[in-house]
Amino acid sequence: MTAPLLKLDNVSAAYGAAEVLFDLSFDIAPGEIVALMGRNGMGKTTTIRTICRMLGSTHGHITFDGHELTSMSAHKAAQLGLGLVPEGRRCFAPLTVAENLTVASRPGPWDLAAVTTLFPRLRERLGQSAGSLSGGEQQMLAIGRALMTNPRLLLLDEATEGLAPVVRQEIWAAIGELADTAALSILIVDKSLRELRALAHRAVILEKGRKAWEGPIDALTDDISARHLGV
Repeated sequence: MTAPLLKLDNVSAAYGAAEVLFDLSFDIAPGEIVALMGRNGMGKTTTIRTICRMLGSTHGHITFDGHELTSMSAHKAAQLGLGLVPEGRRCFAPLTVAENLTVASRPGPWDLAAVTTLFPRLRERLGQSAGSLSGGEQQMLAIGRALMTNPRLLLLDEATEGLAPVVRQEIWAAIGELADTAALSILIVDKSLRELRALAHRAVILEKGRKAWEGPIDALTDDISARHLGV
């Protein structure tokens, strides 16, 4: 049996005295696509931040490719192969598109040519400042920047939120291409259940910082969805 690429084992995390995650456990296999789901405020972004070592865990263990992340700094964890596309995009606005893409690039198959093939719009705007791009183009840039680090695990936090429908479809199509890349695992946070069903192998649903459900995406019935994801 293949060892997990990422494993969370009874992980809890807090903002100061306010505990947000409670004994969370799940794993991601090499090449697997996992959807992290739940209503707003249930701990999805906190989980992403905790994995990427942007928020310290209070107890439990996080291992990535056999390395213990729990006491590791964010930049050291990233060097192991974690590629984060944060909520809200967070591009370097004064830098050009080309500079955003190359600032943290590492050797590997994802280079400037590969990223601009995935997102042709970025090729047309390499000399523009990131701050002058539309929201959708900035999201493409954020995904491209993460890919340029040549990660083994890509973490996408609400990659299509707030975008126009036509741009959302462009980004979902690109994520679909990424999902066909056997060397890349993906942890994706999104509310678009239809698109997630077409991409993900499994889903993990959070409720008030705890794992409420986990299973194959095909086993996520309408009843389970209404109970844990409905308004």
